[in-house]
Amino acid sequence: MPEVLRLSSAPESALSVPARVRMRDGILLAADVYLPGPPTQLDATPGDTILIRLPYDKSGKYCFIPQIANYFSRHGYRVVAQDVRGKFRSEGEALLFVNEVDDGYDTIQWITQQPWSNGRVAMWGDSYYGYTQWAAAASGHPALKAISPRVTGTQLGEPVHRNSGDRTRPVEWAVTYMYPLTQFFGRDTFQWEPDWSRRDFAAQAEEFMAQVGERGVSYDQWYPRPVHLPRFPEGDPFAGRSVPVLHTIGWWDNCAPLSWADVEHIARHPQWDAHHFLRVEPIDHESFQLLDADDDRTWDRSDEQIHALLPRTLDPALEFFEVFVRRNGTVADIPRVSWNLAHTDGMRESATWPPAGARAVSRFASATGALLSERPAEASTANWTHNPDHLVPSSVPDAFSYLLTRPDEGPIGQRPDVLRFDSLPVAADVDLAGPVRARAQIHSSGPVMDLFVRVLDVAPDGTALRIARGQVQMLNACEPGVVEVDLGQLGYRLRAGHRLRVHVSSSDYPEFLPQTGTGADPWTWGETATNTQSLTLGGDDAFALTFTVLEGELP
Repeated sequence: MPEVLRLSSAPESALSVPARVRMRDGILLAADVYLPGPPTQLDATPGDTILIRLPYDKSGKYCFIPQIANYFSRHGYRVVAQDVRGKFRSEGEALLFVNEVDDGYDTIQWITQQPWSNGRVAMWGDSYYGYTQWAAAASGHPALKAISPRVTGTQLGEPVHRNSGDRTRPVEWAVTYMYPLTQFFGRDTFQWEPDWSRRDFAAQAEEFMAQVGERGVSYDQWYPRPVHLPRFPEGDPFAGRSVPVLHTIGWWDNCAPLSWADVEHIARHPQWDAHHFLRVEPIDHESFQLLDADDDRTWDRSDEQIHALLPRTLDPALEFFEVFVRRNGTVADIPRVSWNLAHTDGMRESATWPPAGARAVSRFASATGALLSERPAEASTANWTHNPDHLVPSSVPDAFSYLLTRPDEGPIGQRPDVLRFDSLPVAADVDLAGPVRARAQIHSSGPVMDLFVRVLDVAPDGTALRIARGQVQMLNACEPGVVEVDLGQLGYRLRAGHRLRVHVSSSDYPEFLPQTGTGADPWTWGETATNTQSLTLGGDDAFALTFTVLEGELP
């Protein structure tokens, strides 16, 4: 049986005034209200409000919301931090995603009726409490003047739709089914992990629920017979009234593909695109930075480290709200795109993404293991094995905090079940800024094939940092097929003397659910088989990667 740690509500912050907010169906959601000023002289006159709606305990240590609220309050904002429906002190059922539009609207309406509110509301937050901002914006409440979602997406946590009819589909994250068994399993948080060596995850989920003596409604909604309840009443979160958005994405955030999908979606909606502002930082999901000092790479951040983190995390939102909530300044004061070129200091500004002048450059894998500027004329095949009993390991224990350990992924390329292709070292710095894509013809001896493509920066000493990645699943894999792999976006300086390396494999475990080799459901597991995987090199269907280069020349 798994070891389970159950976390209940932390004491409510002494800096706040507790409140209960009634939803349209009578459910009461718990909130903390933070007003500006010292505790003995709080400013309860009408002012602008920042709303934070989260499922991780508004008073708990993990998200340090009291410190964040205090920082916003010192800038004159009233702050409302709220446990979402069914979590911690809030009433109702803990059901992932589906109540956030209406509950967001009702909470904003409640704020506008308070004596300390002037009727203008903004929202801020990461991950799920970034998602609650998209949901509240989709509600169309006119008092919501701006949002600042970070490291999130409108399709956050959505399971892979397995009956779509497409031959290709995403590879399922292991966290997809674990999240409703941990963070959204009833009112409290349950910290536990399956025995990753067993791989019968569905059975372990049942063991966990038997151990705690209850079932999880969000888990049962998704597995084994998924019920896809609508998240957004209009279907399209960007169909209605638009809200100015400061949209923050991390280069190393494992949820970044969801963020970039929203960027593309917004570009097709002029009313949203007109005031969509993009900010891209060298961070992972937990806000660890690429160039953090070693002492700051700690999961258990001290109060001093948290306070040092607040300005870089919150000041961009405050500058944005100053324009769009307080109407101080003009839209021209906010850059349309603010982005960091990793391994350099500071933020750059551009009118578009990718920046003007960026160009697409393709490189081709060869049978010799090289990345070439010219497509090999003769087609050949590279083979490797996918053995469900010997999976390619994920490089970090927690995919959400990749930069906490910033692992050397070079050793993974020494495995016989990983293909490796290297460029020559670059003679001078090369700045990469824009999308990375791969095109591959693949097939397998098994019915379902997962293709993982990773791009690494290899230093002269041989250490390798992953800078881009993508994965795709192909059905009917015994028949060859061409797949397009989205490896995300890059803002990265490849320094002189460094080289690019590409890893190709068929598993990344336990971050992604592995294939059984028989086509059986990976979450249930069952009978397994070893597969031979094949990739075409050269010829018309050559394995090719396309980078976006802003400055310099790739070899």
